[in-house]
Amino acid sequence: MDLRPYRHVLRVPDLRRILVLGFLIRVPMWAGEVLLTLHVVAHLDRSYSQAGLLTAAATVALAISGPWRGRLLDRIGLRRTVAPSLVVQAVCWSIAPWVDYAPLLALAALAGLFAVPTFSILRQVILRSVPQAQRRTALSLDSVTAELSFMVGPAVGVWLATAWHTGWALLACQMAAVLVGLVLWAYNPPLREGPGDRAAVQTGQPAGGVPIAPAPDSPQPVVLRPARRAFRGFITAPVAAVYVAAMAATIVLTGTDVGVVAALRDFGRTGSIGWVLTLWGLGSFVGGLLYGAWERSISVYWLLAALAVVTMPLAAATSVPSFAVLITVSGLLCAPTITATVEHLSRVVPERFRGEMMGWHGSAMTAGAAFGAPVAGVAIDRGGWQWGFLVVSTVGLGVAGLGMLMSRRTPAVPDADSEQVRPAAILEF
Repeated sequence: MDLRPYRHVLRVPDLRRILVLGFLIRVPMWAGEVLLTLHVVAHLDRSYSQAGLLTAAATVALAISGPWRGRLLDRIGLRRTVAPSLVVQAVCWSIAPWVDYAPLLALAALAGLFAVPTFSILRQVILRSVPQAQRRTALSLDSVTAELSFMVGPAVGVWLATAWHTGWALLACQMAAVLVGLVLWAYNPPLREGPGDRAAVQTGQPAGGVPIAPAPDSPQPVVLRPARRAFRGFITAPVAAVYVAAMAATIVLTGTDVGVVAALRDFGRTGSIGWVLTLWGLGSFVGGLLYGAWERSISVYWLLAALAVVTMPLAAATSVPSFAVLITVSGLLCAPTITATVEHLSRVVPERFRGEMMGWHGSAMTAGAAFGAPVAGVAIDRGGWQWGFLVVSTVGLGVAGLGMLMSRRTPAVPDADSEQVRPAAILEF
């Protein structure tokens, strides 16, 4: 594997800082999710169904929050968007660990509605910091750090819950998230390219002043002409198709998560769930690194189809060792598929809409997570754990096929940096 692309992008100071902040932000996020469930079940002595309802309420709030907070980033900037979120988070999570279930439900939903739009911020800084030819590598690094945080966060949450009272553990975790958010507010990285940055990107010189080597597959100059019709917002049919692909990818991933638990319980190996999921995350980690070093971008829809295809064989596993091998292989396509959706959107959505674009992307993934678990659950209840993998993989294949057909019929791709289009019509809603 050629690591030179990673060495080039890691020389950019803004990128290094935002990757570290991204890791520090996500660890308490993952830990908080585990702690919230344990707090409801262990401390409040409620059922897992009620814990799930609490998670669902927070998830819906996050789905609503994403585009709204992303739009605010575009309009009023980072500090004015993040400051109210930090205040609401601090107040809500100072009270939530000490109240009964009903007020906890309301506070968790309110906190979700005013969540710091970290996903939008991180990805915007990454997209601004490197030339377009290096975005795949930079976004893959972000996906890899996300996988690392996913490996660390839940373990930290479980450790805190066993070492402390769950209320104090939840308070400490959420205040750590607020503290990292405050660091992000103080850092206040630019989210858009200035005039000097745009010239730097066009010459392969990033905003940080460190030269970036052009990627081997840098596209040849194309003759552009002004669009015949101005954008009405940024939601075109091709953009919506990428959002649907992101949602379908998350359906496959969430359904796989549920299927792993069901399969290992059927094997009588519930204690193996933790390390099997770690292997899945490790596969995604390796896949993200490989995709970032790859010389060419790959279509979102081909990656989604590949993710679905490598997930299907899990239904044929007959033992824990074979299951472990198959889940590791399926993990190789997780990070590349999600990375490709962001990379594609960054090319087709004008920069002035990037905050809202990332907000809608996060909402699409949240919606996929909300649908994936029940879809897999119904399939498992009716046909066994094997059908959980088969059904969500079929959904992924279907969406990938439709996306391929749409991309053939609408070949025009807006140039997000110049806000012009190649000579072809854009299909708009």
